[in-house]
Amino acid sequence: MKKNNDVKGYNIAIAGATGAVGLKMIDVLEKRNFPVKNLKLLASASSFGKKLFYKGNEIIIETLTRDSFKGVDIALFSAGASVSREFIPYAVNSGCVAIDNSSAYRNDENVPLVVPEINPEDVRLHKGIISNPNCTTAIMLTVLSSVYRYSKIRKIVVASYQSVSGAGQKGIHELEDQIKSISSGNKVKISKFPHQIAYNVIPHIDVFTDNGYTKEEMKMLYETRKILHDEKISVSATCVRVPVKSVHSMAVTFITEKNIPVKKVMELISDSEGVTVMDEPSKNTYPMPVNAEGKFNCFAGRIRKDLAFRNAVSMWISGDQLLKGAALNAVQIAELLVKYKILKRDHG
Repeated sequence: MKKNNDVKGYNIAIAGATGAVGLKMIDVLEKRNFPVKNLKLLASASSFGKKLFYKGNEIIIETLTRDSFKGVDIALFSAGASVSREFIPYAVNSGCVAIDNSSAYRNDENVPLVVPEINPEDVRLHKGIISNPNCTTAIMLTVLSSVYRYSKIRKIVVASYQSVSGAGQKGIHELEDQIKSISSGNKVKISKFPHQIAYNVIPHIDVFTDNGYTKEEMKMLYETRKILHDEKISVSATCVRVPVKSVHSMAVTFITEKNIPVKKVMELISDSEGVTVMDEPSKNTYPMPVNAEGKFNCFAGRIRKDLAFRNAVSMWISGDQLLKGAALNAVQIAELLVKYKILKRDHG
């Protein structure tokens, strides 16, 4: 743990600190100047003793155990659902608030599912755990929420083009290794994905369910309803893995209760927190992964009246999966906990 007894702030732990999202959490805490007093970096035993840096200070990785959270105010979890289910109860019993990036608690009715630009007040409902949404849902709703507030969205049809970072560091490495193998004429090794991902797209993320949709696709329905507090909205998703490092993109068509002119839709989205509109087709200007990688904002473009449905608009969205889809959203939730003074230490 990085200890700085001269600094006012909060004791933070990151579980899964050596993973793709965990590393971004460290970076986001620093870039957003979160009030960190002490930072504890936790990972599996295989990472014990390794070193990472925060604000130029070296921090030694500790092994994640049931006793890791004593004195911690906020624990950011990004180590997978099974790890969250095992260790978060101990974190909560230690008196800290757990912000979980996995799917472990998203469907728990007692656990808020929060995108700070959309439902910030839901953090007040927490009982020790707050869930981060699925990365694709978070990025999509960050863009669409201002439209929803203007006129309720009744249906969404979305095709996602999801980067390999959604499968963690192993996903990134597999893409890089396959590209090298193909370039050198060697046989491609397939491990993390069901098929070769280099120079390919795979219409299969997570396991298939009985209705023909994958769990990833069904998450977009269930989580959209929970975040918006709207059980009537329908979402039909097709989620596709693409050979892109860390940015998810989506082709989205949404149907609203009342007709909204495209100009008004663009105005609403342009005024949204956390969104940048890139929409000048005559100048070949529209969102792409190369624009969105490493950026806190999500990007929207190709905004146009849909030709197949009434009261419908189609658009293209891109957002960094490791940031708004994971680490950034988690840190923003932590910022709300501080802002609203609803941590245990704020009440003695």
